[in-house]
Amino acid sequence: MKRIRQIGTEKERGAALLTVLLLVAVIAILAAHGIDRLAGATKLASNARELSQAKAYLIAAESIGMESAAQIVSASPGRTVNMGGWNDREQQFPVPGGLITAALSDGGNCFNINSLVTQQEAVLTARPEGMAQFSRLMIMLGILDGDAADIAESVADWIDSDSVAAPRGAEDQYYLQLENPYRTANALIVDVSELRTIKGVSDDIFVRVAPWICALPTTDLSPININTLRPEQAILLAMLGATPSDLTPARQFLGRRPELGYGSLNDFWGQSYPASLAASAEVQSQTKLTTRWFRVDLAVEMQSALVEERALIDAGRQPARLVHRQRGDAF
Repeated sequence: MKRIRQIGTEKERGAALLTVLLLVAVIAILAAHGIDRLAGATKLASNARELSQAKAYLIAAESIGMESAAQIVSASPGRTVNMGGWNDREQQFPVPGGLITAALSDGGNCFNINSLVTQQEAVLTARPEGMAQFSRLMIMLGILDGDAADIAESVADWIDSDSVAAPRGAEDQYYLQLENPYRTANALIVDVSELRTIKGVSDDIFVRVAPWICALPTTDLSPININTLRPEQAILLAMLGATPSDLTPARQFLGRRPELGYGSLNDFWGQSYPASLAASAEVQSQTKLTTRWFRVDLAVEMQSALVEERALIDAGRQPARLVHRQRGDAF
């Protein structure tokens, strides 16, 4: 009997020890899980703080951009030139906990996608000259003539106020038949990414045209500043011609521009290359000696956050104002 009790006692002790070990293991797992969740919550809180700080830096950088644009315009009211090399020059500014990267550029040296229409009070109507310039731009970017014409008319239909499709365009009837139907905007485009929803604009075509277009909050023909247009932007000058053309003469002409630019549009259009474009009086008047729209590209890099922004500044107002921003956050 004594031997049986000893065996039973040893078994009970083993079971108790196993139970204790299981409890310790469970507690260890729960503790590890709790610590992991606490660490995650701490990381999220840290990220949120850094993201908030990064956005505060962006707002401060926007103010600096507006002040810089106003100073550039006021320094030479009748002629905006790239004095000091400010146009599209990237600068970096160390800040507590991070780094701000900023670049200010002429925001009107692009094709204004909203120039495909004219506006009379609240009515938007397709503009032939805007569509022609857009088509020439696309053709010089390697897009087929037919596709360029289709897209130009479709974009005009997307913006204009009526519901009657142009011969090569598309209105609600086309978009409502798609697998995921939707309607045309019948309003000015706010962001160029909107083009992705328009008939004929494939991913490949969008990638080609996106660097050259903008969505200014006006239907004015693209206000190309002939004093700040860079040689690598020669396509924006060539698109003003009556037909698509080789870009080499345009690049060479912009490379020979006087350091202080042109003092009048007559001086500019009297030069041999611009004269060869055979531009109409309407097109000649769309070119500018000064800059109203400025674009500022910003990035704030923190330890665990990167916030990027592209903003549009209207320096035609006093004081200069921010009229649009597009922002992205990444971790």
